[in-house]
Amino acid sequence: MKEESAETAAETVLPDRPISPHPNLVTETGLKALEQQLQSAREALEAANAVEDINERRRQAAGPARDIRYFAERVHSAQVLPRPASNEVVAFGATVRFSRDDGREQSYRIVGEDEADPKAGTISYVSPVARALTGKSVGDVVTVGNQELEILAIS
Repeated sequence: MKEESAETAAETVLPDRPISPHPNLVTETGLKALEQQLQSAREALEAANAVEDINERRRQAAGPARDIRYFAERVHSAQVLPRPASNEVVAFGATVRFSRDDGREQSYRIVGEDEADPKAGTISYVSPVARALTGKSVGDVVTVGNQELEILAIS
């Protein structure tokens, strides 16, 4: 078996995924998703470690190893917040329907950073829209950038 160069070895170590400086607030669903992603990364690493060629094994293991470090930290630091007890004000875990200046209506659930997927109807609690809406009630108008948003419903 030939020795690999230091350059090739360096290519198999990926930098860690950045960890947000914000508290790792999650919903119960978000924690389950983090745990599932951690398990998937462990399975991918196990599969990579079964590869016979050492260079290929290191190459295939780099991504899952990095993901394991990231998801293990996110699971460890997760702070599960229950659904809001009331729909009186916008809070973490609530779904907010609002209208924009241009007449569009949008609805988003406010969730943790790892759960956020605007295309799927979720936004991070640290996003500008979520920050502006949090603590407000139906009928309140907030300004985000150069747009005004009016809260239509909270559920």
